[in-house]
Amino acid sequence: MNTSTGPPPPDRPPPLLRFGVEEEFLLTGPRSRVTVPAAEAVVADAARALGPRAQHEFLATQVEGCTRPVATAAELRAELADARGALLSAAERAGCRLAATGTPVLPSRHPLTVTPKPRYLRLADRVDGVADQVGAELCGCHVHLGDLTLRQALALSARMRGWLPLFQAFCANSPFCEGIDRGTASVRPERYARWPTFGPAPVLDEPGYRAALDRLVADGVILDRRMLYWYARPSEHLPTLEVRIADSCAESDTVLLLAVLLRALAHTLLDPRVRVRPLPDVPLRLAHRRAVSAGLGARLPDPLTGALRPVRRLLPDLVEFTAPALLRTRELGLARQLTTRLLTTGGGADHQRAALARHGRLAAVVDDLTHRTAAAAATAAPY
Repeated sequence: MNTSTGPPPPDRPPPLLRFGVEEEFLLTGPRSRVTVPAAEAVVADAARALGPRAQHEFLATQVEGCTRPVATAAELRAELADARGALLSAAERAGCRLAATGTPVLPSRHPLTVTPKPRYLRLADRVDGVADQVGAELCGCHVHLGDLTLRQALALSARMRGWLPLFQAFCANSPFCEGIDRGTASVRPERYARWPTFGPAPVLDEPGYRAALDRLVADGVILDRRMLYWYARPSEHLPTLEVRIADSCAESDTVLLLAVLLRALAHTLLDPRVRVRPLPDVPLRLAHRRAVSAGLGARLPDPLTGALRPVRRLLPDLVEFTAPALLRTRELGLARQLTTRLLTTGGGADHQRAALARHGRLAAVVDDLTHRTAAAAATAAPY
């Protein structure tokens, strides 16, 4: 079924999309390994190098690093390393460490400290209780794809829906949540589900999107138009589609693969001649549950056929499906290399459980996360 409308595309390909990444991190104590509310000092320090690309998050135990929008994978890799490097140095000077994980590994000190900014304080009042739930320190990795009009962003969001469980599966990196192994590869979505609007984005055109947001604000479901937590949403301040499917990943290679494949898929699906098999809401939500439960070990619906297939086969197939787009951006070899490496070494959840198996202590999982987060910042050279 072709879900797009409009005239056939011109003979020449559309302009290449730029892309950028927002990474959220936890701040942990070097000895306690427990999260610490040091964001005020860390963000102020990192901002000397990054400017507004060093940002606060909802809780004072979290920080965010943003890249600039760039055109190539090599540029993005360098931007990721720069942002992590500045935040790592600032954290060290503030007496703490940076950990890229979807949820805190060890029990946090409650009540959690909300970042003392007016919008965050209003938000905490709106989601009373959720702000201090176990596992409230949620960290994701968000990819912006642009430049896109609102119409293009909504059409792309609708066409991408069936592929997003695959991205969620290979980026799963939160098996532990405040001292407990929850038995899944990613706990973050289950914790996030307590927030309004979290989950797959509905299929909407421009009038439907504007009406839906107006209704959500008017009914008090969300505080403002920025309080959308769909897996993919048009940005309210940038001409992009923001894909919010992934846990924060310790390995920058995983982040790079996420961004490269999302952009390649976007380039592929923006061509209305490419046929998309729609996945209805109920099986789509089931696919997301499978993805967070088993990560790389999941079996998910093939977006092209609907048949259940292992993630370890779907991921290489995605690379080949988007090969023309990857060739256009000279990223096909990189995508194949990073995919092979990920499938060989395992995903983030696999690394966390392996660290526990080696050392028998959750504190060692935090040490391993902070080591891998720091190592990723030290390797800025492109492939």
